[in-house]
This record gives sequence, structure tokens and C-alpha cells, in this order.
Amino acid sequence: MSPSVRLQEMIRVIRGARTQGEERGVIQRECAAIRAQFRQADNGTRSHNLAKLLYVHMLGYPAHFGQMECVRLIASPRYNEKRVGYLGAMMLLDEKQDASLLITNSIKNDLSHSSQYVQSLALCTLGCMGSAEMCRDLAPEIDRLLRASNSYIKKKAALCAVHIVRKVPELGELFTPASRSLLSEKNHGVLHGAVVLITELCERNPETLEQFRKAVPELVQIMKGLVMSGYSPEHNVAGISDPFLQVRILRLLRILGRNNETASDAVNDLLAQVATNTDSSKTAGSAVLYETVLTVMDIKSESGLRVLAVNILGRFLLNNDRNIRYISMTSLQKIVQTDHNAVQRHRGTIVDCLKDQDASVKRRALELSLALVSAVNIRSLMKELLLFLSSCPPELRAHTTSGIFNAAERYAPSQRWHIDTILHVLTTAGGDVRDETVPNLIQLITTATELHCYTVHKLYRALIADISVQSLVQVACWCIGEYGDLLLRGECEETEPVQVAEDDVLDALETVLQSHMSSPATRGFALTATMKLSTRITHNVDRIRSIVSIYGSCIDVELQQRAVEYNALFKKYDHMRYVIVYEKNGVTLKLQTDRQTDTGMTITLTATNSTDREITSLTLQAAVPKSVQLQMKAPSGDVIPAHGLGQVTQTVLLNNPNKVSLKMRVRVCYTSQDFVCQDTVQIDSFPSPAW
Repeated sequence: MSPSVRLQEMIRVIRGARTQGEERGVIQRECAAIRAQFRQADNGTRSHNLAKLLYVHMLGYPAHFGQMECVRLIASPRYNEKRVGYLGAMMLLDEKQDASLLITNSIKNDLSHSSQYVQSLALCTLGCMGSAEMCRDLAPEIDRLLRASNSYIKKKAALCAVHIVRKVPELGELFTPASRSLLSEKNHGVLHGAVVLITELCERNPETLEQFRKAVPELVQIMKGLVMSGYSPEHNVAGISDPFLQVRILRLLRILGRNNETASDAVNDLLAQVATNTDSSKTAGSAVLYETVLTVMDIKSESGLRVLAVNILGRFLLNNDRNIRYISMTSLQKIVQTDHNAVQRHRGTIVDCLKDQDASVKRRALELSLALVSAVNIRSLMKELLLFLSSCPPELRAHTTSGIFNAAERYAPSQRWHIDTILHVLTTAGGDVRDETVPNLIQLITTATELHCYTVHKLYRALIADISVQSLVQVACWCIGEYGDLLLRGECEETEPVQVAEDDVLDALETVLQSHMSSPATRGFALTATMKLSTRITHNVDRIRSIVSIYGSCIDVELQQRAVEYNALFKKYDHMRYVIVYEKNGVTLKLQTDRQTDTGMTITLTATNSTDREITSLTLQAAVPKSVQLQMKAPSGDVIPAHGLGQVTQTVLLNNPNKVSLKMRVRVCYTSQDFVCQDTVQIDSFPSPAW
């Protein structure tokens, strides 16, 4: 490619490159030719070469060697060269480059040029890349141009002043008088620049803010003129008169009316007028209405106006544009705490947004739905949230479960509903819940005394159905260990009774212990539950002892330690265990071996009464094999109080010199509700004695 090709030809060749290497080669050859021509005397092609270099810069290739050429072209008297030079300065220079200081004098000269277009180039460049030092030097020139008669220049000067204020905030006072006078301009471009400048000044200086509050009536009149004006082709956008200027004025009014009663009162009528007369069917109208809503919510507005603003956001929720729905929910999220009832009216529409295909809209709808939960709507809204949980994206599950748990904790109508809700979440998304969920649920179950039977039955069924959800399995194992006797009893008023055998429960726990899906923590829960059951069952203590002993050599250190400690309990304190020998008519008889010697054993029989009437005339008689000597001590009484409020105990001393296998037959006699009951029980299983 010849070095003298035109810009269009270079672009065509670069776009025609088939590989990145070929494109790189074309650009390197062209850059070399441009460098060579930069070293030559002015041949009239400098602006042409710099334009090509700017295109190369836009593609991401180095173009820093063109910075000094920008400086030379800016100083040129020819407009076409000056234009390319200023463009190059805006693209290749910034305040960190030393070369940027070299153009300060050229910009100052051009700000006084007779051509408005040259002045415009200088203003645009200063407003784009002017450093703090350049801004200080040229600020008086900008203030002078703000007072010029040319609207085109005043518009550019106002935007340049905005950049200066951002770079050097203390220069804001210089522009305050001129910016105030710009509000009387009829040109929309000048008004737009003036409003942006005044906004910047007010945000950075409280004293300036107070000064411009006096201009609120003037701003209100400008805004009313825009709202009520007829069709103007020059400023009309989708049926809205200059929505860009309207948005800027509303934003400024929001700043001026914030925390100020007088300014807010002056704006209220205008905001109501904008809210009712602006068409929201087009994006331009929606933008104006959205800014109106933000202003209403930020100033000291009337309550009716705030309700109107919430209703506008509610209409936005029905818009087909997802971006509008998103910003609507974002705004509702900010005001839901202060205007809860007004937002609550749009709950149905908000919940429908949970089904939106856009992930961002779903997230906002979820956050807003959780914020709307109250004691009044907890049941209906929680159904929707649980339905959403079953199909929500994986990245939203953790947030959803956390929100549901918090809402249930605050507004649960009953403990049973609370427990059911958490169990539903664990079943649906147990892998995404917080770590503290398990101990929190255990605490909840513990306090709900009347629901122990219901909970243990429900968790047992869940455990049988699926052991992959670790948090659910952990809670189920704990509950079975604590309330396994209620599960085995099979009597539950809260749910359909299920007959569960001891072997069934142990099979379920053993399945958890052996499953590859179980984490070490889950195995710990299952092993502890198995150990607890040894005090709650009667016929499978040896099986439990066998299960526990297996894990005494487990590779997991914590599980091994638990198993070793549990085995020690079996060996050293087995004689302290109760094994229930009789349970009928509300009367329960428990047997406990209190002390063992080489040939002797002390047995304590304890009788309790769970009925609502006392049991009288209680007598206990015992028989053992002939080779065993038996001595029965006097009982502690013969009346068992009702409701488990007391007990009767009787001690039996046994001497087994021949160390034969021990068996015992006990006869139980008592009177209950005017009828005499007499039963005999055979005891063939005792805690393993030393003999």
C-alpha cells in the first residue's frame, strides 16, 4: 500500500485483512510512512496523515508519536488543519501528558478568534481534556464567553465551565453570576448547558445552593412552558417537547427542593402537572416521568403526590421494555420502607415479574417481593416465593433462601408453619442455605415442644425419601436422635401415624453413615443420633453398639473420636441405662441397673403415670432362676401421681454366684379408675454384666 493513499483507501485495506497478522503488517507500514512524512517540511498532507493516525489509534494501536503533530496543527491558521489538530488532542492527549501544556496558549488565542467555529473547537477541547492548571489559566476566558451574545458559543462555554468546576471546585464562584443570567435564554441548548452548570455548582457548594433556591419559580416557569407547549419540530422527541431539558430541570429541582419546605411547595403543583400530562407510551415520556418520580420522592412532597409517583412506577412494571421495568423496581425498592402501603398495592404485578426471563429483572423482583412481606400477607406471598424457589436460577437460590428464612422468622403465623416452611426450603434448595440454618432450625424445633412428634415423623419421611440434601439430613438425624421414642410410638395427632420399627430407624441412620453423599459433618450427626437411640429403644442396643464400634477406626479423625468416646460410654456406664419393661394404661415401668460387683447387681424399678388420674395399690413382685438369690426392698410407696408428676421406686438386690444368664419375671398389680389390672412381663435382656 502506497504511503500517499487516502484515509478511505487505508480503511478499506485494513478491513480487508484476513488475519490479525496481516492487519498488523498493513498498520505498521502505514505508521512508518506517516512518521517519515511528519519529519518532512509542511507539504499540505499533515492533517491527512494525522487523520489516518487517529483511525489507527481507534483500532487500539500505538499512536503517541502523533502528539506533537497535534500541537503544530492546532497552531495552524488553516481551519481544516486546526480542526484535525484539536480532534487529535482530545484523543491522544490528557492532563498527564506534558504536551497538553503546550496547547494552552493556542486555546487561549482561539477562544478570542473571530470565527465561532474555531472558538467552539477550543471550548470542546478544554472541556474534554483540560488539566487543573489549564482550567485555572483559562477560566476567566470561559466566564467572558458565558456572557457573549452568540448562543452557539454560550452553550459550548457552559459545558466547558462544568468541566472546570469538576476539576477545580473553588472556581465555581466565578461562574455563579453568569450561569444565573443564562436561565433567561430562549435557546434550548443554552438552557440545557446552564441547568447542567447550575446543578454542578449546587452539588458542590451549600452557599451556592441556597442562592439558586431563589431561582425555583423561574425554573418552574421554564418547565411548565415545556410541558404545555404545542408541537415544535425542532425540539420534539416522540411527542415530548425537549425531554433532555425537562429531565435536567427536574434533576435540578430535586436538588433545590431537598430538605427545604419552601422550594418543595413551589414545585409540588408542577410535578403533579408533569405526572398527569406526560405520555408514558414512549421511552422519552417514560424518562421524564421517571425523573418526576425521583423528584417527588426526594423532596418534601405531599402524600397524594407520593401515591401518584408510586402508581407511575406501578405502570412502568407493565411496560414491555425490560429496562423500564428494572428501573421501576429499583425505585420501588428505595421507597418501600417509607411508602409501604402504596407499594403494596402493586404486589401482584411485582410477583409476576419473578417469571421474567431477564435475570436482572428477576433479582430486582425478588428483592422487592421480600421487602413487601408482612404479617398480613405472609402466607400468600410465601407461596409465591416458594414456587419461585423451585425454578429460580442457581445464582439466585442462596439469596432467595436467606430472604425466606428472614421473613419466616419475623412474621411466621405459627411455629408449625415456620417449621414447615423451612423444611420445604431445605427439601427444594438445601444445598444453597446458609451454614447457620441447621442450628437455627434445631433451636426452633427444640422450643416447639408440642410439635416434637409431628416434626420427627415429617423429618423421618424426608430422610427416607432423599439423603442427598446435607442440611436436611443433619436436622433429621438430630431430631430422630432426640425424639426417636416419639417416632417409634407411632402416635401423632398432627399427621397421619406411621408404624416405624426400631430396625427401620437404625437402617435409615446406617444408610446415611455409609452413603458417599454424606459429608463428615452429616456422618457425625448420624452417629450421635444412633448413640442417643440406645437410651430410647429396647431390643437393638447390641446393634447400636456394633455400629458405633465400626467407626472407632474411621479415617475421619473427628468421627473416630466420637465413636471411641461412645464406645467408652457403653463399657463404663452401660449399667445406668433404663430399658422400658412395661408400658400399658398410662403406666410405665423402667428398669435400671445401678451397681455391679463380681457376682452382685442392684436393680431399680421405677413406675410413672401419664394419665389424668392417680394409680393406687401398686405392687411389684419379681422371680429369677433358682441359682440366683433375690432380695426385694420396700417400695417408696403404692400411689403414682397423675400427669407424670411423681414416681414409685423399688430396689431389687441380686446375687449370681454361678454367673448364669440372667432372666427375670415381674408381676405388676395396680388399680386404675376403679378397675384392677394385673400383668406379668418377662425380662430376657439386661445390660451386659461383667459375668
